[in-house]
Amino acid sequence: MEASEAIEARVSPLELFFDLVFVFAFTQITGTLTDEHTAAGVGKAVLVFAVLWWAWGAYAWLTNAVRTSEPGPRLVILVSTAAMLVTALAVPTAWGDGGLAFALGYLVVITLHAVLYLQAGEYPETTRGAILRLAPSNIAAALLLVAAGLVDGTARTVLWVLAVVVTYLGPYVTGVAGFTVRPAHLAERHGLIVIIALGESVVAIGAGGDDITVDWGLAGAALVVMALIVGLWWAYFDHEAEADEAALTAAEGVARARLARDVYSYLHIPLVLGVVFAAVGIHEVLVHPGEQLDPVFAGAFAAGVVLYLGGLAAIRLRRGSRPGLALLVALAVAVAMVWLGAEVDALVPAGVLAAAVLGVAYAERPRSGVLESTA
Repeated sequence: MEASEAIEARVSPLELFFDLVFVFAFTQITGTLTDEHTAAGVGKAVLVFAVLWWAWGAYAWLTNAVRTSEPGPRLVILVSTAAMLVTALAVPTAWGDGGLAFALGYLVVITLHAVLYLQAGEYPETTRGAILRLAPSNIAAALLLVAAGLVDGTARTVLWVLAVVVTYLGPYVTGVAGFTVRPAHLAERHGLIVIIALGESVVAIGAGGDDITVDWGLAGAALVVMALIVGLWWAYFDHEAEADEAALTAAEGVARARLARDVYSYLHIPLVLGVVFAAVGIHEVLVHPGEQLDPVFAGAFAAGVVLYLGGLAAIRLRRGSRPGLALLVALAVAVAMVWLGAEVDALVPAGVLAAAVLGVAYAERPRSGVLESTA
């Protein structure tokens, strides 16, 4: 690694502080899905997550290029944290009375991101041109959300969808040339957000309140869902995270920025969203371990694992590796559970999904110093 890439090689405490808001925001999404367990509710949750993820990812790239120890950037990020808290608070009502508050908080976050990025980076002239190309689509999407907060019904849905489309098409239309990418920092940053999402799943284990009675049955159910969480962690952190960072380090120039965009900004979405969905199922398994899950809860539970495993497969393909047989088999099992999970007691799909994910983690564990196994 070059000396210039070593700057900000580690995630700062300020970035971790910023992430605390997203712990709360993810919990808000899980709670909203639990309350509104309909197909429409799932769709709304996905769109809200897409907006939150973009805000988080924008600052992951920003702090990859700017020194957060300096007073100016530190103040801007702290103000952004406060604005993001408003957005997170409005998540449960983002499609109702809280829509305008959600959008205005997001607009502040995105605007401050562009302002700070204009002065960031090791090569400010190049970086300035890159953010000036991308900022219009980011701000336009935020303004579409503001408009969505002022209308109702179909118009609101259309504006939300359009905002997300504009947001995610932006980097492909304008390109990512000019953005500095320091592999170690960006990889660590995204690894930590995966940990945050998994932590939210652990929180879901005990989030049932008075609905949960502590007995031997609950203990057994908790161990099953904890095995699933361990498997998700193991499958990513045992070698996947290192392989992603190694691929990013090996790339250079614009190719590195494009790989970072695809692997981290886009293909980590199904990983984190998958864990958020799985957390909904985990909560319901703990509340009703001996009963059949509601079809939406069962579908979201298994679909979360499908998203996670599918995201791992897509990341491997993007960096030029094979998904691996164990991963593909586990993915097929998880897909089957989307349809079959509601037909049996809740512990059955939980156990099957846990076994499938642990099977991937065990089969692909590094051996004899090999970083990645694709067997």
